[in-house]
Parts: sequence; C-alpha cells; structure tokens
Amino acid sequence: MQPTRPGRPDPRAQAQMAATMAGAVDLAAVKARSEAAARAQAAPPPSAAAPAGAPGSAVVDVTEATFQAEVLDRSFQVPVVLDLWAEWCGPCKQLSPVLEQLAAEGGGSWVLAKVDVDANPALAQGLRVQGIPAVKAVWQGQLIAEFNGAIPEEQARQFVAELVRATTGGAVPGDGEAAPELEDPRLDAAEAALERGDLAAAEAAYQAILAEEPDHPDAGIALRQVQVFRRAEEAGPDALARADAAPDDVTAQTRAADFLLGTGDVEGAFERLLAVIRRTAGEERDQARKHLVELFTVVGDQDPRVGPARRALTMALY
Repeated sequence: MQPTRPGRPDPRAQAQMAATMAGAVDLAAVKARSEAAARAQAAPPPSAAAPAGAPGSAVVDVTEATFQAEVLDRSFQVPVVLDLWAEWCGPCKQLSPVLEQLAAEGGGSWVLAKVDVDANPALAQGLRVQGIPAVKAVWQGQLIAEFNGAIPEEQARQFVAELVRATTGGAVPGDGEAAPELEDPRLDAAEAALERGDLAAAEAAYQAILAEEPDHPDAGIALRQVQVFRRAEEAGPDALARADAAPDDVTAQTRAADFLLGTGDVEGAFERLLAVIRRTAGEERDQARKHLVELFTVVGDQDPRVGPARRALTMALY
C-alpha cells in the first residue's frame, strides 16, 4: 500500500463515505478524515515496548475523551481493534488476554483499544454494541469488520491476520517508509469545494487536474469518489423503494447501490449488484458488472469487503 501524503486524505479512505458512527452521507466526514490523517502523520507510531494501557502502546485503554486520538486518528497509521468489555463479563475475561497477547506479538502493526462499556456508555451506544464481548476493527476512521462473543485463540489470530493483511499488509509505521510526496496545490480547490459541500465545483476541479495530467495519482480516484457522492445524493432514500418495485430495472438497481454506498452500507451495495448479475444476461448483466467494478475501485482493494465481493462476482459470471 502506498504511503498517504501528509495532510491529505487517502482518496481511498475518502471513498468510505459514511461518518464514523452515523448512517447518512456526510461531506464533513471528508474534512474530518483529512484532519485525522494529518494528526496521525504527526503522531509517533504505536509501540509494543510502551507500557500496556498507556497512550501510544500496542494495547491501550480508551475512554470517551481519548477515543478520537487513540482510535480514529491512530487508525490512519495502523488498524485498531476495539475490545468492548466490562468487569462483570466472564467471557470478556477469556477473550481479552488472548487479544492482548496477539497485540504484543504484532509489534505495533495493529493496536488493541480496550473500552469499558460501563465506564463509557456513550461509546457503547455510538458503536451500537448489543452484547459483550464485542470486537470491532477500525481502519482509516471506518468500522470494517467485527465479531461478538468469546472465540478460540486460533480464530482470533486469523481475524487479526486477515485484518492486517487487508489493510497495511503488516507494515509498521516508521519502518522504511518512503519519503513523503510533495503537496499538489491544485488539489486545494477541490478539497475546499468538498468542505463547503459544493460537489459540482469539486468534480470540475478534479476534472481540470486530469485534463492537464491524466495519470494524476490522486485526482482520478477522488473524482470517482465525488461522482458517487453526487449520484448517491441525487438518488435519495426513495431509490431503494423504486429499485425494489422494479427488480428488472438495472438502472434503478445501480442507483440504489449508489445510495447504499453513500450511506456506508458497502456490502449492501455490492450484494444488490451481484444479485442483478446473477439473474440477468447480456447487456443488462454487463451494465451491472461495470457499475460494480467501478464501486470496487472507489472503495479500494485494501478494504476487506472488496476481496470477497470480487470472488462472488467471478462466481456469478462463470
């Protein structure tokens, strides 16, 4: 995975279009993720040598006051695994030591953030915790994987290994990082337009950059992200009802998928288009396939939900 430029949001992270714990399209999240990424660049990387529970450790105790720095900001360096527990919870006492040992073995490639749900009820509510122990993985400010209940060490180890492989590939911040790329001032106008919610102006700014430099490393994916934002906004919540009422209307299904992606339901968007591909043929199937591949590009192959969806697409086609 290529290093993120200081002070700029990773365009693939921008494609994760839901706010951290909200269910609606939120343009302010673009700015928030940019600021979190910048703070992460300035912060020292996590260290397995730091005392457990202390800020910057591979195992850290998190409160509502430290959640931003130790979970959201930190997730722009390495994946963060939330361990939601309580003192009275017996299964928590079985799972937590396993996760702590795995974090220590990880050597700073991921962080275990422990949250006492009794002491931090607002976090538990915001994370929609239904029962404990609950484990949720955060990458670049987004919840990307989770499981509930105590599981055997082998399964926990596999969960962590797949998470790290799908996000950073196991790289530890500070180990042989490439020199940061220079800032491109042409991106400022586009990002300023995003911050004020002017999607048309942002789209035009990215298109102007690509007209000058068709292979620009950031503008292409950023343009696709903005275009999905626009389509999601234009589709609106009625898109789902219209699509459900017309299951054979491929255009209606693609608009519904855009809306789902825009609200953060990435798997729902993928599955809706996969269902279309499974039951259609010819030009209609190809239309749905092309749209799904575009959404894969916007979300990014490092997202753990893309790989399974790509395999499901292959099975549906062949």
